[in-house]
Amino acid sequence: MRRLLLSCLLVAFTLACMSQEVSYKDKSSYKEWYKVARSLSEEFFKTEEAKRIAENVLLYQQTTGGWPKNIYIPAELTEAEREDALAHKDKVNESTIDNNATTTEIVYLAKMYNATFNEKYKDAALKGLQYLFDAQYDNGGWPQFYPRPKGYYIEITYNDNAMINVMNLLRLVYEQKAPFTFAPEEYCTKARKAFDKGVECILKTQVKQNGELTVWCAQHDHITLQPTKARAYELPSLSGQESDEVVILLMSLPNPSQEIINSIEGAVKWFEKVKIEGIKKEFFTNKEGKKDYKMVPCIDCDPLWARFYDLETNRPFFCDRDGKRVYSIAQIGHERRNGYSWYNHDGLKVFKKYAQWKKRKEKKK
Repeated sequence: MRRLLLSCLLVAFTLACMSQEVSYKDKSSYKEWYKVARSLSEEFFKTEEAKRIAENVLLYQQTTGGWPKNIYIPAELTEAEREDALAHKDKVNESTIDNNATTTEIVYLAKMYNATFNEKYKDAALKGLQYLFDAQYDNGGWPQFYPRPKGYYIEITYNDNAMINVMNLLRLVYEQKAPFTFAPEEYCTKARKAFDKGVECILKTQVKQNGELTVWCAQHDHITLQPTKARAYELPSLSGQESDEVVILLMSLPNPSQEIINSIEGAVKWFEKVKIEGIKKEFFTNKEGKKDYKMVPCIDCDPLWARFYDLETNRPFFCDRDGKRVYSIAQIGHERRNGYSWYNHDGLKVFKKYAQWKKRKEKKK
């Protein structure tokens, strides 16, 4: 208990110190909010600092029920900043599930309600859940922003785990697991229906090559369900990054149908097929004094997966802000090379979960 309390106080102190020093729009710090918010202990939510932050969470909630992204919510706000936040409540096109926004705030408010039993936190959390229900397409997918009328923001978004974060939260709701033990039956029913529709969308958007199931694009057209582009350097592709959490979610489902089993097997087979062996990142300082990296040969190093693979050939590719596809990381500029995640080890997570899934499957036979 003492260790837990000390840990809680340390996190609270860190947030308090940062809130006094960091602007609410400091984009180098908003990620700390998303990281720390979900790791805070139950004891923290009984503190005055937790209540102060909760007021900011309420302040930034838009009339849609959702939240904007890239806001360092624990910041100590000036009166001008409060007025700015109030003025943005009706700017509904800023509501999003991107970059962990909305799902993080809903969880925070749910934990605040459990600690204080203050109905305003419960009501705001439920309003956030309703936003997620409203934002879902009839086909089961979620757009990155809602209710934006156009742009890549309206496409079904697996990018940065946006849709999967929503589905994992809704699963906690319909199972009435912490922190959603208070969820009314009506919301549990809605959450279960939305989750199941999300699974249907995942199955419908899984890309096939010559009749064989592979994985998913980072975003899919909200009408045709086909892979589609987002930003200039995010072309239609098979994603070696976003697809990991998609298939891991499928592997977590109890009593999967044969369709879900086929989906899992196809995705895992694809991850095995396209893994990149024998290279790793080597960092160096370039002539301008900037940190950079290149890919170099290695022995006995973990396999890598590329962010983007060609939809037909599975060839890894890269892209700069000009939208031109190239096949070497060295062919794009320093800014995009270092400002985006082009390689990852996410396939290792898939293989680990798959081994566990196979064991469970065998035990049920």
